Amino acid sequence: MSYIVVYELGKPVTARSSSGAPGDEERPVRRVHAAPTAPGEPSATGPRTLCGKDTFAMETARGKTTERPGAPWYPAEYASVVCPDCDAVMET
Repeated sequence: MSYIVVYELGKPVTARSSSGAPGDEERPVRRVHAAPTAPGEPSATGPRTLCGKDTFAMETARGKTTERPGAPWYPAEYASVVCPDCDAVMET
């Protein structure tokens, strides 16, 4: 089975430009999950993450995660917000 990394996003936060003026709203990554791919669509996310959350409002990670043995399934910059339940399933 193939998996896709998805991001559970937090509430929008207004970013400030370097001049201090309000900029675009950003939604910080609140939690990183793994979800199986949709049946017959290897680039589409299935309806639920491995921990059971709905993927409808989640953002799909760009690019592919590494598939090297021993490497994490999630992007390294989000290691602190990885879902422990998804991680436990992915490690087995």
